[in-house]
Amino acid sequence: MTARYAGWLNRYPILSIEDGLAEDDDAGWIHLTGQLGSRLQIVGDDNFVSDPKRVADAQARGIANAVLLKPNQIGTVSEITETARVARQGGYRCMVSHRSGETTDDFIADLAVALGTGQIKSGAPARGERLAKYNRLLAIEKELGGRARFAGIAAFRGK
Repeated sequence: MTARYAGWLNRYPILSIEDGLAEDDDAGWIHLTGQLGSRLQIVGDDNFVSDPKRVADAQARGIANAVLLKPNQIGTVSEITETARVARQGGYRCMVSHRSGETTDDFIADLAVALGTGQIKSGAPARGERLAKYNRLLAIEKELGGRARFAGIAAFRGK
């Protein structure tokens, strides 16, 4: 799979791969990260489940270079904040994410800004529960005014 991703990466402007391998294929994840981690964001989701201990273990073993943060997966804001802290401390990027079955609650937009992730995963702006998050981000930008900063490509490449 790593060779296939490398081929695609040479042909297309891919910035990020999420759950690129089976969650329990640790050897594959280590190989994928070692081969391609300097060229794109390799996001762990199913293998991390927003758990700071699992993220720390993965960091020690060279698995991925970014983590998906799902507040309702780990349970509390304190726990998701700890996961983000552990991830960043180990040089991983963070992306706050919705989950299937989302509602129009827009809290994850505030969380992404508060944690300074520069990335949010909420799906295409096609339905109300997704639009709510993007509209909240626009409202936050307006509220921050000149203090708002767009992460741009740095969100994928920075640490």
